[in-house]
Amino acid sequence: MNFRETRLDGLWIVEPDVYSDYRGFFMEIYNQRAFAKFAPVEFVQDNMSRSIKGTLRGLHYQVGSYAQGKLVRVTHGAVFDVAVDIRRASKTFGQWFGLMLSAENKLALYIGPGFAHGFLVISDVAEIMYKCTNFYEPQAERCIIWNDPDVGIEWPNSPDLNLCSSKDRTAPLLRDAEID
Repeated sequence: MNFRETRLDGLWIVEPDVYSDYRGFFMEIYNQRAFAKFAPVEFVQDNMSRSIKGTLRGLHYQVGSYAQGKLVRVTHGAVFDVAVDIRRASKTFGQWFGLMLSAENKLALYIGPGFAHGFLVISDVAEIMYKCTNFYEPQAERCIIWNDPDVGIEWPNSPDLNLCSSKDRTAPLLRDAEID
């Protein structure tokens, strides 16, 4: 398992060792010892979502003691996955990082607490699995708008806003959002 730093502190690309032969492949998708060297966290909840092409989910986060780190992986299809640094004290506050995650490239993205997270489905269907460092708490969930001009995310395709929740379509700008 290889960990590559991104330009945003607390955000890691995780590349598994994949062993392939004529039967298929094997890969270790999580190893606590290997992971602890880069991000010593404990995962407490696993989630999965399935979405159709053009669906945009996010940019979601939780506030206060409910902040979550996430290890995101695509098991079917492809998404453009995005994290936005929402830590006011960070030198990269308001900056974003995007990465194509797919069942084919087998990459994962570790998104530490203090980031908003979202994705746009590129393939006909995509299934996303992610491990969380904190439990989901509905009262602590917040969102920032996916097209905030101050953040300037360069989405590879336009989302189908009919496939975007009303919460995500009407989320506040980062400058108006409740963050820690």
